Amino acid sequence: MSVHAVELKDKFGFDSLVKVVRPREKPGGLGSNEVRVKICATSVNYRDLLIISGMYNPKLKLPIVPLSDGAGVVTEVGEGVTKWAVGDRVIPAFHQNWNAGAPTREKLEYSLGSPLDGVCIEERVFPAGGLLGCPDHLSFREAASLPCAAVTAWTSLIREAALQPGETVVIQGTGGVALFALQFAKLMGAWVILLSSSDEKLERGQALGADYALNYRSTPEWAGPVREITHGQGADVIIELGGTKTLEQSLKAIAIGGRIPVIGVLSGAAVTLPLTRILMQHVKLQGITVGSHEDASAMLAAIDMHKLHPVLDQNFGFFDVHGALMALGAGKHFGKMTLSHDN
Repeated sequence: MSVHAVELKDKFGFDSLVKVVRPREKPGGLGSNEVRVKICATSVNYRDLLIISGMYNPKLKLPIVPLSDGAGVVTEVGEGVTKWAVGDRVIPAFHQNWNAGAPTREKLEYSLGSPLDGVCIEERVFPAGGLLGCPDHLSFREAASLPCAAVTAWTSLIREAALQPGETVVIQGTGGVALFALQFAKLMGAWVILLSSSDEKLERGQALGADYALNYRSTPEWAGPVREITHGQGADVIIELGGTKTLEQSLKAIAIGGRIPVIGVLSGAAVTLPLTRILMQHVKLQGITVGSHEDASAMLAAIDMHKLHPVLDQNFGFFDVHGALMALGAGKHFGKMTLSHDN
């Protein structure tokens, strides 16, 4: 038996993305503590663009199945598996080996889409401990949007920034991580200042609960308005997604003792840091690399309790990785781009 998949073949670049037929994993049956999952939907992240272009890990061994985020249904369980049964709806964890606690090299080494094969494949075998349960109210498309972007937003706000009710959060942009951060911040009772270059996206963000909206294209020095909104105190937390062109403003807009989870490099990765500002204002800069299974489980429990629905944008055919990533790179999306069989 064989399965269809997309591979990044023998070189980096979108021209090297091809649909292939692969032999079925474990054709003679599963080993101990393994689970076979039919992948029903996937989603794309900016990381996927970097991987395929060769900017994420130029030494990545090819060929590889791309995409880290997916959701599906259990079709077979191996000996010793008690947590999962055939028919269960599941979500593969981004970091397959990071169960809990602080990150280590070993825990971060085994992530889907790089260096491990990803989920743009009809079915995939996972260790039983590498799967999470899917909340019943979510579609497969919604569930597939969670493993990277949602866990990153949750880890940033809840574990690292320890967001408290009544605090003020600045969120840069309206992509996947940003909108999950908006939804989680409102669940926590925080005030949210949303930044975007699009007034239309800002209006949609306010409909989701953002309390203030700032267009960073018409107001590139947005730190001033943030301080005005916060009565001169500055924001308690700033979700830093931009990188080169935004970190300076973030450091000007942050409160004394404020926290800046550093997640993205959408405008570049090279920055000159004003160290005196960081030192004098007791600012915490924290790099974020998604999160553990424990983080993801806590997030899923909150999503289930509040019956929260992810914000989805365009859906593509299951194997149309090129189309989905081109649309992602164009930057016109609002929420998560997905791929599924029902497109």
